[in-house]
Parts: sequence; C-alpha cells; structure tokens
Amino acid sequence: MHSRRSTEANRTDRSRNSESGANGHRPRVLIVEDDRQTRALLATVLSDSGYDTADVDSGEAALDALAATPADVVLLDLHMPGMTGLETLARLRARQIASRAIVMTGDASMESAIQALRLGAFDYLTKPLNRRELLDTLARALTPAVPPRRIAPDSQAHARRSTLEFVGESPALHSMFELIERVAPYDATVLVTGETGSGKELAARAIHALSARHDQPLIAVHCAALSSTLLESELFGHVKGSFSGAIANRRGLLEEAAGGTLFLDEASTIPLDVQVKILRVLQERTLQRVGSNETIATDFRLIAATNVDLAAEVAAGRFREDLYYRLHVFPIHVPALRERPSDIPLLVEHFRSRFASLHKVEPAAFPEETLAQLMEYEWPGNVRELENFVERALIAAGNKPAIDMPAPVPREKRSDREVLSHAHRDAYTLAELTREYTLKVLDETSGKEAETAAILGISRRTLSRKLKRYKDGALDDEDDPDDES
Repeated sequence: MHSRRSTEANRTDRSRNSESGANGHRPRVLIVEDDRQTRALLATVLSDSGYDTADVDSGEAALDALAATPADVVLLDLHMPGMTGLETLARLRARQIASRAIVMTGDASMESAIQALRLGAFDYLTKPLNRRELLDTLARALTPAVPPRRIAPDSQAHARRSTLEFVGESPALHSMFELIERVAPYDATVLVTGETGSGKELAARAIHALSARHDQPLIAVHCAALSSTLLESELFGHVKGSFSGAIANRRGLLEEAAGGTLFLDEASTIPLDVQVKILRVLQERTLQRVGSNETIATDFRLIAATNVDLAAEVAAGRFREDLYYRLHVFPIHVPALRERPSDIPLLVEHFRSRFASLHKVEPAAFPEETLAQLMEYEWPGNVRELENFVERALIAAGNKPAIDMPAPVPREKRSDREVLSHAHRDAYTLAELTREYTLKVLDETSGKEAETAAILGISRRTLSRKLKRYKDGALDDEDDPDDES
C-alpha cells in the first residue's frame, strides 16, 4: 500500500536581518519541499536575503499552512510523495489562494514544469537551484501585480472588449491574446482553429472589435447549418425570379459585411461549388448575385473558423487547396479547456454569477473538492460544457448555499478497457494486471515517469522500483511500502 508522510507542518518563521521595506512588510515565502536538507538550505538563503519564511514537507501541510497564515509566494517542489506538486498547485487554484507559485523541478524533460505553468504557476526553477536565479524570480513574483493583460490597444477597444472577453489568465490564453493583438489592426485573413465549444467565434469577435473596422458590422455565417443552395444565396444574394421563392432582389451577406468583417464558421463544411465562388470573391474583390450578371465591388475582412484539420480535408479532396491557402494567412489556435485548467475556477465564478442572476437563485458556492475535480476533468465539450454544468448545478441547488451536484466523471479511456478485456480473457492475477496497466499508462505518457506516477497516484520512486522489477522480469511484491525519506 502507498503510505503518505505525516502532514504535520514543520514551520519555522525567521525574521530577516536587514531593515523592513518602506511599507514595513517583509515578504513571506512558504517553502514546500520533502527533502529536509534542501528545505533548510532554502530557508537559510531566503532568510539571509530578507524574507520571512515558513517551510513544510508535503502538499497537504502546505494547504493547512496557507489556511492558517497567507504567504506572498509559495516555492513548490513538483516531485513529492503523497500529494504531488501539480496536485497541490491545482488545489491552490481551486481554493483561489492568491499566493504566487514558483515551482521547482529536477525533471529534465520539463513536461511537468509546462503543466505547472498551465495550472497557473508564476514561473519554474530547475534543480539544482541557482541562488541568483532564485532571488531574481522571487523579486519578479513580488513585483506589484499588473492588471491582467488585455487585448485592447486603445481605450475605446478596451471598452468594447467588456462583452467579448475570454475569462482566464492562463499562459495558453495569453499566447492567443498576443496573436489577436498582433493581427487585429491589419486586414489579413485569419483562420481560427480549435475544438467545438472552445470559443472560436469569441476570438473572431475580439479580432473585429480591435480592428479599424470595429464600427462596422461583423456578419457571422454558420456554414454547416445551410445547404449548398441556401448558403450561396445567403452569401451572394439573389435577384427577383432567379429561383423559386425569389420574390424580390436581396443583398447577400458579402454585401452586408462591406466595410466590416465576415466570419465563416465551420468553414470545412462549405460545399466545393461554393468554395470556387468564395475564392473568386477573395481574388477579385467583386461578386455577382445569384441570377445576375452585374458585378458588385465589395470590401470586407475575412475570418474563418474550423474544428477540423483543413490540410487533411485538402488531402482528402474535400476542400480546395487554393482556398485553403487563401484562408491560412494568419492562423490562431483557441486552446481547449483542458489546456488551461487554471482558468476553470475563474470561469465557474463567472458563470455562477451570471446564471444566479438570470434564474434568480442564490449563487450557491462550489465546494473546494468539486472545483478540484472540475480542474481534473478533461472537458470534451470545452467551455460550453462547463457553462452548461454550472447552469445545471445552480438550478439543481435551488436556493441552497452550496452545490451538491457531483462533478463530471472522466470518460473511461479505450486503452483502459482494452487492458481490462485482456486481463479477463487471459485470467491475469492482480499483480499482472497492475503491471500491464502501469506499462500502458507509461506508454501513453511517452515514458514520462513523473506524469505516469501522478496518474497512478504513487510516488515517482515507487514507480521507478516497479519498472526496475518489471525490467528484471519480476512482478510487484504485494506489500510495497512507499519511500519514507
């Protein structure tokens, strides 16, 4: 069985040797490190450099310590027995603890550090630590917080953005914001990619709002909802009598978008015959209404969105290569919700307030455990799925003070079912099943032991011992005590 270390905090507060800052506040750093010598060394270095410190040896103790006394910065080791650094970080964000987290890792692959940044860590340090780098990173973390980066280059755009804003402050979202800021002032065609429900239309509206065309219309066309004939008529317009039901001349959306922006959502579904006509408009900047020979000049900025790989559609013959390159001028990817789990508590709070007001119910609180589970769920439906969950939960809670609706249960992985199927067919022992599942998870994480250990709920050292035994042809011992160091 897996045995956890005692969670009793080993807190040592130290006064700094130099005078207090101008405001009399000594920055407080909580050191979370299971190695006693490393913990003591860090405490000494930081104390000598003017910080008040407290130190604990586990993630569980860190949560207790922060509940008792807030810290400005949490210096967090990622690889610890019991609750891992990534799990601790997720809990910090779920509790909405304001401390900035700097993670420490000895993982040469850097995968865990990248995961930590996605969970909202301020920065990471690699072991063995460099004193100068440590102190510089702490100084940056303690710099007075700058308001979250906005994608508005001027005050008018900032005001417009209030109804378009993505909720979140994750690195993945900031990277997308930077691309939006960069391309918005230009008329370049933008291809927005991302999964269903991730917010592609929101990105398109932000680009339009920050462009020089912001005071002109943004016309959105959901291509998958229209047949070939209807889509052509909607885009290009028609003249009276051009087909049955055309009882009057009608301007198309390409004309309506003149001076503004045309947004083609689900562009992969545009029929090939309509693709040809859209390509001609993009090349010549003129159009003809259905049933007319009159050429009409048009001026619009094009943004297209897709949730499928357009290059693959081109290879399969379902999308024109020349149109693909016309659309793929400036690609922007909207991250899936699972790529920015640190934003989930902010999104939950945003939706909680909105739906409580809409349905006139109490804004029931989400328990910490539920928030932590929501951050661990993969959200195949992305932000839209989370939005629906929060609305359901509030309605189900009625006017109760807290949500008691269970969080979504992660879908069973196909590979997990395969392992169970083979185990049943071949009558595996429990030790054999443990080996097969462990090796399967290791394969799915591309050999990353830290990530594998986190998924299995064991320490990295325990995993290393298991893998060594498997390599030697042996199975697990039934009693496998975890490391006590």
